[in-house]
Amino acid sequence: MAGRTAEPEVIWARPERAGRGPKPAYSRADIAAAAVRIADADGLDAVSMRRVAAEIGCGTMSLYNYVPRKEDLYELMVDLVSAEYDLSGEPSGDWRADMLDLARQARGIMRRHPWLVRVMSTAYSISPNALRCLDWCLACLESLDVPASTKLELFGMVNGSVMVYVANEQAVAERTRSAPWSAEREQAVRGAYMMSQVTAGDYPHLAALFAEGVAPPDDPEAAFDRILTRLLDSFDPKGRTGPGS
Repeated sequence: MAGRTAEPEVIWARPERAGRGPKPAYSRADIAAAAVRIADADGLDAVSMRRVAAEIGCGTMSLYNYVPRKEDLYELMVDLVSAEYDLSGEPSGDWRADMLDLARQARGIMRRHPWLVRVMSTAYSISPNALRCLDWCLACLESLDVPASTKLELFGMVNGSVMVYVANEQAVAERTRSAPWSAEREQAVRGAYMMSQVTAGDYPHLAALFAEGVAPPDDPEAAFDRILTRLLDSFDPKGRTGPGS
């Protein structure tokens, strides 16, 4: 064998400071805050160990003493913005309302930090603030009569749905940012083209759908709430009509 592979390391299991010696000049919070400022201002690609080191005023190699890998830096960033969830209150007793509120908060955080969608990962689900959020959600879901594993799936699907929704919002905004027309105008032109294709006869099922009447798109807030509510309702055992109901 060429040699043993190093064991993976969890940044949270790594002491922030040794038991002896001088106090470190910087904290993980300082480093994460600097990286988040850079990402918020200039995007995730602008976040480098060199630039973060310059932001806090230390040498690049010195930064590696605090954060061994760039992936660890991302994990610190995700944890820092996860502290923006307001989990100060007790669950209301209405698990749907609580989870919808959490989804709205998640969307707000992802919109404030557009880079977050790119680095969200289950690998980062063991950080202090991620565990705090998950524990709060499980408290909200105590009255939901489903297995614990299903509750974890619900939590994951809510997060995933919010990520997809925000990613689409970001893609639409990016597409029209430099265009000489509004997003609404582009949507109208694309809608007109789609209707011309549907009515040509090549897409009978779409034609039937449009013939029944399709409601015009409403505001993004209402659409978001409706999508998440349908997702949450699908986890309610009382609403099941298939096998096992």
